[in-house]
Formats: sequence, C-alpha cells, structure tokens
Amino acid sequence: MTQRSSWWRRPATREAFIFCLMVRSLAHAAAAKTALHHRLAQAEAAISALNTPKQGKTPFTEVAALQQAAEALVKRYDVAGLLTLTYRETVQERHVRKYGARPAETRTERTVQVTVQHAPEAIQAAERRLGWRVCGTNQPAADLPLAQAVLAYRDEYLVERGFGRLKGRSLGLTPMYLADDNRATGLIRWLTVGLRVLTLLEGVVRRRSQETHAQLAGLYAGNPKRATARPTAESLLRAFKGVALSFVALADQSYRHVTPLSDVQRKIIMLLDYPITIYTALAVNSVNPPK
Repeated sequence: MTQRSSWWRRPATREAFIFCLMVRSLAHAAAAKTALHHRLAQAEAAISALNTPKQGKTPFTEVAALQQAAEALVKRYDVAGLLTLTYRETVQERHVRKYGARPAETRTERTVQVTVQHAPEAIQAAERRLGWRVCGTNQPAADLPLAQAVLAYRDEYLVERGFGRLKGRSLGLTPMYLADDNRATGLIRWLTVGLRVLTLLEGVVRRRSQETHAQLAGLYAGNPKRATARPTAESLLRAFKGVALSFVALADQSYRHVTPLSDVQRKIIMLLDYPITIYTALAVNSVNPPK
C-alpha cells in the first residue's frame, strides 16, 4: 500500500504538543473511487427510471413529488452534490368527445420528468478527499517516526479486538454484577490474564502457520474442507470440544483414558510447538481402555 503522509504540529498549553498525522492511502483511495463511481451509476439509473411509468404506479404529475423521490435516491446512494438534477414539466391539452351523458371537454394533462447529469468539478473534488485519514499522537517525530506511527495506527484494530473479547462471549466481562470495587478490579485483572492467553495462543499458531505455509481445515462447522492460515483462538479451542479424561477404578487398580486426538487437534498441538505426548501422557492406558 502506497502512502503519502506529512507531519503537522499544533502547540498546546503547558508546553505540551499534539502532533497530527495526515496520511493518504493510495490503495484505499483507488478502492473508494471505484465505489463512488459505482454509486453514481446506480443513482443515475434509479433516478432516470423515475421517468418510466410502471405498472400499478401512477406517473408523476407534480414536480414536488418527483423531486422528493429523486432526492431520496440521492441520499440513499450518498451522492449529494455530485449530480445535477433538472426537472421539466410538460402540459398538454387533449379534447375528449362527448360520450353518452358525458359532455365534450378539454382535459389538461401534466407530465414531469427529471434529467440527471454528473457534476464533474464536484466529483473531482470528492475524489481528491478520498483515502485521507487524520491521526494524532503526543510523541514527537524524533521518538516516533512517521512510518512507525502509521503502522501503529494500522494495528489499532488489534487493541480494539482485545477489548471486544473482554466484553464479548469469549471472556464475558459485561454485564458485571459486583458491588465491591476490589472484586471488580480482581475480576478484570483475572480476565486480562485470560485475554493474554487467547492472544498468545492465536499469535503462535498464526506465526507457525505462516512459517510452515500450513493451513488448518476442520475448524468451521458445516464446512470441514474450509482451510485457514489465520484461525482465531476461539476456533482453536472449540476444536477440542468433547475431549475428556476418564478415571476408572477396578479392584485395586486405577486406569486413565483420554479421548483420541483427531487430525486437526494433532496439527494444532504441533503448531503450538508442543509434543503430542503432552496430551497422551495423561493416560496410563489410553489405547486399550478398560471395558
């Protein structure tokens, strides 16, 4: 991804500084430009279709009603100010002959149409604004170079994902039914340890998958052939659902038995750089369990 960036410093009070980074991603700008022209084409087609009478719908006879419908489409496709809409009203008089008790009369028929055109200057101005992002930091450029600052912001989602795990189903921090502050603090610290375990588990497997060019299949319910090199910690843990350690006592002897590992479970343990024996050693006789 190519980026054009610059530093801009704004002085603050008490000898503190806020450094603003103005960064433009050219790849993001190109994708946003394609999306913009796609929306323009959709809006133009939808607005032009208002001029075509449809079965079961009354044609527009008032400019106000047609304008309201066209502006609703402009808002829907988020292209306000990028299209020029021109409305035209046509008035025709049609003579109707006498029929039975109905007298002859002259009827006035009104039809309205809308013409849509692109606004080139406004579109070009909108394209120039695409791909820009303004970020802020209190670290000067000498301590945090621009390239590192941009990379740090691009990895910001990793921090937000951690907070999402704390508040979501993975760790279940909320809702918190604790009135004592010490207990609430202890719970948060304990769940933070769990968050670190999830992050470490996921990071190790993904790094090893990248190094060995390996992919894991069998993690997605209903789609066993779907493979991924970037599994989540939650999906890795779900792969071990149903694993059990059984203790059986017969006479004066005791036996232990563990559920045999599947291929995907063995692969996960290997990606974690653990020997398979770390699991199989839990049982004294797991190959031939007592009947």
